[in-house]
Parts: sequence; C-alpha cells; structure tokens
Amino acid sequence: MSPQSGSTPAVVIRHLRLLPWTGPEGRPAHLVTDGTASPLSRLADEVEAQQIETATVIRELALSMIVDLENPTPDEVRFLVRRLCESITDLLRIAESRGDRIPPYDEPDTDEGSEYE
Repeated sequence: MSPQSGSTPAVVIRHLRLLPWTGPEGRPAHLVTDGTASPLSRLADEVEAQQIETATVIRELALSMIVDLENPTPDEVRFLVRRLCESITDLLRIAESRGDRIPPYDEPDTDEGSEYE
C-alpha cells in the first residue's frame, strides 16, 4: 500500500532475548527477535531445557555425595562446588532471560488509590 492510502506502516516490536550461552570472550549473547519462534529461539529453548535438566541431575548427585560420603576429599568437594556453580550460573541466565520476556504489570491509576488502603 502506498502512504497516500491512509494506512500506517506495520510497527515491528523488537525483543532482545538473552541466550543461554555466552558469545565471544564470555560476554552475554542476545537474539533480536520480533517475538515469534525462530530456529535460533527454539534452539535456545532446547538448551535451556537441557541446562535445567543438568542442574537437576547435579543437585541430586550433590545431595547423594553429601549423604553417602562421611569424609569427602577436598578434590571431591572442589568438583562438587565447581559443578554446582556452573549450574547456578546457567540457571541464573535462564531466569534473567525469562524474566526479561515477561511483560511488566500495568501500573494502576494513582488517582483511584490502592484497594489495600
């Protein structure tokens, strides 16, 4: 349609999605999207699901190590802490990414006051 027909051009809303992996030099990697599914966004969803599953497995292994080992060696403790920290880092990145995609609440009108006053 031409601009003279009275229609306005479609507005494309861009979303910036934090991906569940880092880019070069360990910096955060982002995907610019219009909010629709794409091959890269589906891959990111799959990676997030795998990271969550891995964190669950590591948590279970950590719990069993703590319960089953009376005196874990320093190497075992270091290994466990390293894996748990990696999992927490992945989970925090997922939480941040998903939190960024949640639309903000509509702000209530300030003239009406709070229903809890």
